[in-house]
Amino acid sequence: MIRPTPTTQHVEAMLDDLWLDMDALCRAAGVDAGWVRARTAEGLLPAPPLGARDECRFDATLLRRVRRMSRLERDFDAVPELAALVADMETEIERLRRRLEALAGLGWDEPR
Repeated sequence: MIRPTPTTQHVEAMLDDLWLDMDALCRAAGVDAGWVRARTAEGLLPAPPLGARDECRFDATLLRRVRRMSRLERDFDAVPELAALVADMETEIERLRRRLEALAGLGWDEPR
């Protein structure tokens, strides 16, 4: 039997229900815990909610943000504040694109 390949949206939906501890977040994002703690202390990452045993829990949204910020810092030698700003802008652009796609699905045409 051939298994269907999950779509990007399917994978994203599965990730949205995923919670990671600090170790799993660091492994998935390729950063160390000190990097995450420093960005959280500086207000560049939101403080994570606590789980049942008072351990930090991180969701897929934060994982994507950590990956973006670390990539920007590494690839472009960006300071953490700039990496956070660019990550915010990329997230907003994605949100606006999804909104445009939804409007296009309703028959709305983009103004020229």
